[in-house]
Amino acid sequence: MALISTSEKRIYLSPPHMSGQEQHYVQEAFETNWIAPLGPNVDEFERRMAAYAGTKGSVAVNSGTAAIHLALLLLGVQKGDAVFCSTLTFVASANPIVYLGAEPVFIDSDEDSWNMSPRALERALHEAQKNNRLPKAVIIVHLYGQSAKMHELVSICRHYGVAIVEDAAESLGSEYGGQKSGSMGDFGIYSFNGNKIITTSGGGMLISNDTDKLSHARNLAAQARDPVPHYQHQETGYNYRMSNVLAGIGIAQLAVLDERVEAKRAHFVRYKESLGAIEGIRFAEEITGSKSNRWLSTLTVDEFVTGLRVSALIVALEKENIEARHVWKPLHTQPLFKGCQYFSHREEESISDRLFASGLCLPSGSGMTAEEQDRVIGVIQTQYKLRFNK
Repeated sequence: MALISTSEKRIYLSPPHMSGQEQHYVQEAFETNWIAPLGPNVDEFERRMAAYAGTKGSVAVNSGTAAIHLALLLLGVQKGDAVFCSTLTFVASANPIVYLGAEPVFIDSDEDSWNMSPRALERALHEAQKNNRLPKAVIIVHLYGQSAKMHELVSICRHYGVAIVEDAAESLGSEYGGQKSGSMGDFGIYSFNGNKIITTSGGGMLISNDTDKLSHARNLAAQARDPVPHYQHQETGYNYRMSNVLAGIGIAQLAVLDERVEAKRAHFVRYKESLGAIEGIRFAEEITGSKSNRWLSTLTVDEFVTGLRVSALIVALEKENIEARHVWKPLHTQPLFKGCQYFSHREEESISDRLFASGLCLPSGSGMTAEEQDRVIGVIQTQYKLRFNK
């Protein structure tokens, strides 16, 4: 039986939001016949993205996952190596570890940022050093737009001499300590998937201050062809380059990124003002020194206080043609990664498991209207009143 019982227009979690200028760059690509995975739009998008992030360079690719894969390749990750990764994230953060035959080790979240716990990371690295098995890299995810505690995490990784890959797929436009998300590690990655704060339909970006490694990444992403008059290859390459057409969409989208950030932040404030007073509902806060792009507005629901299950709220919203989601299921609990090592925030408590059980993602599209947001708020308020009045 269908869940939807309303004729109201569907409200999506985070749909694409076009600026109106994208077609100019796309049309230009067609008129100049730059339809291949290279061209002036790609060059310009890379230049503007590096300038925005404050890094020396960037490489446009066809997905954020490809960018992570390239970063790990550049760091020398290979079969049998260990790579540490945030556990509370989408599977794409860790899949490239498996591509390379390396072993993922998952690190819990902290309660403040929902991101990688410095306490758990320190314990994991200390144990790895004792066993002479330090990881080749640590993948730190900035979840739902909120930066991880990068000052602490960077300090810990530098102490152990371990490289950092920032998975900023969800946090483009966010800041921590005055620096752009993705710019604080050895490599940063962005995603331009259709649900991200800006989109190229599908695409990603690798950023870094190491321009030599970025040049290597650009070559690897274009099948690693040697610079000779014929087709010659000394290493395995990949078909990862972004097309000139999609890069044109990215140029137009990047121009309105700051506006999209402010729109999403305004949605979060309105949600919190309307629902934050309900006992048992707690919104994810910004940690000191950070500015979140609020890619998705997220909260936790204490079932024992509110009488509401997150799953029941998702069903109630779906009945009103509104998309909502659980937070990411921790990777250490995924069947794919059964048997992988996991370090919790405290030895007796896994924060990520608790967040999965109680966390809810609300519709947060930058183009969402006040009336649409009122529909979302109304459903949650109604469900709370129904439980409270029983």
